[in-house]
Amino acid sequence: LYWIKGNNEVFDRIAAWDAGEPAPRNLHFIRNGTAVSVGPLRVAGLGGTYAPKWFGTPTAELPAARRTTSFERRDDKRRHFVREEVDACARLGAIDILMTHEAARPFILAADDPRAGARPRRIDAGKPAINELLAMLRPRLHLCGHHHRFSETVREGVRSVCIDRINRSYLLIEASTLDYRLVEQ
Repeated sequence: LYWIKGNNEVFDRIAAWDAGEPAPRNLHFIRNGTAVSVGPLRVAGLGGTYAPKWFGTPTAELPAARRTTSFERRDDKRRHFVREEVDACARLGAIDILMTHEAARPFILAADDPRAGARPRRIDAGKPAINELLAMLRPRLHLCGHHHRFSETVREGVRSVCIDRINRSYLLIEASTLDYRLVEQ
């Protein structure tokens, strides 16, 4: 399993793996701004959420949560991606798949979506940094997941798929063509 961080991980566990503690076998974390070979494919990752206040902070300076209960984990600033990680991704060159947690713009949340807020409105939840990477890297496929709903679009000339929660659906991807099939649960 190859994965990127989201915004609800146990970031102390990821830090322990980074410090040399053994990770579970067959669980492959793609760190922000890096690419890995998955069979014949080169896959890059930019996990976490965008927070304007923290975007300019060096990765090493993002503060951990003050407490470790699941509720306080939201206070862990390591859940965000930062400019230096976006820049590292941009330098990767040719990649086949870009995996990001956040979506590219536009990603419209409808008024009936609880994340749109109390007042009925449509908001664009996409992030320009993702569009920037798509335009620079031109991957063959972009996958994101933060919004937990299946959506197919084209952003910056790149096929972009927001994947749903695994208990609702998943994709089967053909490695040679990157064509995919949605499998609904």
